[in-house]
Amino acid sequence: MNINTLVQEIVIYAPPFLFALTIHEFSHGWVATKFGDPTASRLGRLTLNPLKHLDPIGVLAFFIMKIGWAKPVPVDPRYFKDPHRDLIWVSLAGPGSNLLLAVASSIVAKILVLFGGFVPHFIFMPILQMVVASIWINIMLAVFNLVPIPPLDGSRVLKGLLSPKFAASFNRLEPFGFLILLALFYTGILPRLIMPIIKFAQGVIIG
Repeated sequence: MNINTLVQEIVIYAPPFLFALTIHEFSHGWVATKFGDPTASRLGRLTLNPLKHLDPIGVLAFFIMKIGWAKPVPVDPRYFKDPHRDLIWVSLAGPGSNLLLAVASSIVAKILVLFGGFVPHFIFMPILQMVVASIWINIMLAVFNLVPIPPLDGSRVLKGLLSPKFAASFNRLEPFGFLILLALFYTGILPRLIMPIIKFAQGVIIG
């Protein structure tokens, strides 16, 4: 990849990626607050400022591996009335917000295509590319985060469904979760599992 292509890719992909990450983490914190947990607000994570949520390694991984992540919003289930149920909803809030953003981006893309003839090409094409990229990025984040491996959201959903005994056993995977994800990615197992789901969801949303 030459330098011009790299710069173009960063310009097109960075804004929708940062926005998707920000909405994802904000949604976790917002739903947790609604269930009584003030942790995200107290630590300054209940914000739409992307700098508060960025994980430099997660951003770098996105441009290298096309899979990225942000710093997880801290959640304390002890504040919840029903920790198992509420943790599931808080965990689903991030991927759910990304799916909604993907749908919204698809609608915007279709509107842009309809009225693109009224906008200069050099303005229209970059905006359209960003919006189309937003569809894929948000679907990718939603599907990837639902993988039930710590520290991804899917692991919290699974933990909320398990009995306390099995949840405690599952927690022992937490220190090794990142290594497990890397191994699954570099062996090709993870891409083979999630790419068909991402493509299917993209086809449904784009229509």
